[in-house]
Amino acid sequence: MKAKSAMIAIIAVALAVTAAFAAEDDLPDGFHQTDIFVGGEEGYAIYRIPALLLTPNGVLLAICEARKNGPSDAGDIDLILKRSLDNGKTWSAPIIIRDDGVNTIGNPVPVADSATGAVILVFTKNNDTVHAARSEDDGLTWSAPEDITADVKLPGWEWYAAGPGHGIQLRSGRLLIPCDHTEKNVIFSHVIYSDDHGKTWNLGGSSGKYTDEATAVELADGSVYLNSRSNHMKGMRAFAVSKDGGETFSDIRFEKAHIEPVCQASVARFSLASDGGRDMLLFSNPADRTRVKMTVKLSYDEARTWPVAKLVNPGKSGYSDLATLPDKTIGLLYERGEVQYWEKITFARFTLEWLTDGKDATSVPRGEEN
Repeated sequence: MKAKSAMIAIIAVALAVTAAFAAEDDLPDGFHQTDIFVGGEEGYAIYRIPALLLTPNGVLLAICEARKNGPSDAGDIDLILKRSLDNGKTWSAPIIIRDDGVNTIGNPVPVADSATGAVILVFTKNNDTVHAARSEDDGLTWSAPEDITADVKLPGWEWYAAGPGHGIQLRSGRLLIPCDHTEKNVIFSHVIYSDDHGKTWNLGGSSGKYTDEATAVELADGSVYLNSRSNHMKGMRAFAVSKDGGETFSDIRFEKAHIEPVCQASVARFSLASDGGRDMLLFSNPADRTRVKMTVKLSYDEARTWPVAKLVNPGKSGYSDLATLPDKTIGLLYERGEVQYWEKITFARFTLEWLTDGKDATSVPRGEEN
């Protein structure tokens, strides 16, 4: 099995490098999108709650909830994924990560451990218990899930959800997963973390009242920026910052640049000046008071301002997740539809030049794709 996994990893890296060389050719207009999960197809009525992750071996994973009977957030819900070895040009058949009968298995948050090459997936069962599964072969197979509830949920907490979206690895090696929970029917964002490659998990800090589904990124100075869906009914996102790796957070502030309809969003690192690039962050959400107008934004100053905003889909739009790909194109996995935003999950891939209307561009010199 180890030899087989190693061979898969080598092939995946080779294909990722080849895709990097072909970036200019396969995105002649700088943008392309394709539907990955479509409601009513491949055995499920509805697909929702996308998570996107690039593994350390260059394999792109599109993960989501596969709902057997309809759009309800509760019911017979599985977790599935599709894999891409070519930066999202083509996708595999679906792989079932977890099917637990009539239980609700949801809120997927994958995180990659660069030290081991493994992918850890944190998720919840019936929005009550918290579980972690592990893949050593870039999503092809998964371990039996481990119940980590006792380590990451306090007595008296009620509703619990991970993410959804991707988790992050800090430069210290810490794995960090954004989550949310309710206490006495009041919702809070919080994080959990692991300092031993996902073997054990700890409860981190919470942000203020009425923060909800959260997304995180490590800033250039090493602090953690936690951006949250807000139930303050102000029509904008809330955020808090941690200076100790997610163990405590500042008071929340409101992000006027991020209009929202009370919905999940995604933030991700595009590049870092200390790695020879430029400090740039990406953000995606339905930038409206209703779930329409999927928009991607760009910050050049570590989330202080967001001067670039590009409309990806003007119509019905929901949850989303972002990833920066090996060829420095950008991947966006998001919900969209004609009548309802949850009709399908689409993968969009685009260049920095497309995002900035030609004002900025990034290329990856040959030999530096990894």
